[in-house]
Amino acid sequence: MKNFRAVIYVLLGAISYGLLATIVKYANGLGIGTSALTFWQFFIGFIFLLGLDLIWKKRAGVAKTVVSFKSKSRLLLWGTSLGLTTTLYYLSIQYVPVSVGIILLMQSIWISLIVEIVVHKKRPNTIKIIGVIIVLIGTLFATNIFDAEFNLSAKGLLLGFGAGASYTVSLFASSSVALDVPSHIRSKYLVMGGLLLIILFWNIHIVEQMSLDSLYWGTVIAIFGTILPPLLFTKGIPQVGISLGNIFASLEIPVSILSAVIILHESVVMVQWTGIILILFAIVLMNKKIKTYS
Repeated sequence: MKNFRAVIYVLLGAISYGLLATIVKYANGLGIGTSALTFWQFFIGFIFLLGLDLIWKKRAGVAKTVVSFKSKSRLLLWGTSLGLTTTLYYLSIQYVPVSVGIILLMQSIWISLIVEIVVHKKRPNTIKIIGVIIVLIGTLFATNIFDAEFNLSAKGLLLGFGAGASYTVSLFASSSVALDVPSHIRSKYLVMGGLLLIILFWNIHIVEQMSLDSLYWGTVIAIFGTILPPLLFTKGIPQVGISLGNIFASLEIPVSILSAVIILHESVVMVQWTGIILILFAIVLMNKKIKTYS
């Protein structure tokens, strides 16, 4: 299969992201605070990207890239959305199951459509409108909102939806801000912006929850959440295309839920799986322009 290796890169990136929430919730169960985990995730990720940038600059034949103050400032500002998304998402799964948290995060699918309409004045086609309707119906099933015995925390739902809205901003920043700057440098400043937001948001709580265990689990989370996925997606998506890349990346949803079922022993009933399948179908439908491999 042509570009098979690129497909593997994207799938591994999706799996990496999918494992993230389960690892965070497992670490929370060991008594490790969210503030320290998010700090280490972004701090270690930033140090890695900083080192990558230094290695890149020392490569023979690579022209020095000058990034303007305006571009740096914009990337730092928009990068705060990365830190906010992570913080809200990790807080939400303290109140709702991971299977619900990931579905709330994926509300960015239809929120992004609204952003396109408002910011880019781009009218959505019929397929995208149908896809959004399917996502909303799938969300109702996936959160099992119809079951009176399946009580969900209102605080967890609000935090999860906030994470989805913030994730939309993150996606916009990653695809629209300072595109003239090389991707590894853009990532460095975006992650730095996220790190600054986390420090401002959590402040003294970070110091209070610092420990060797938090460093260990923070490093694991940094690998799966800040280091591997961007590298794998940057390597794979340009070769498989954005549409097909988005479909493969949606593997994050079932991986996140299955890992929570296996590791955290969370319960996911059939009606929730129905909703999850509907959302995955909507993602495929909304990205239907796929090049056939030969």
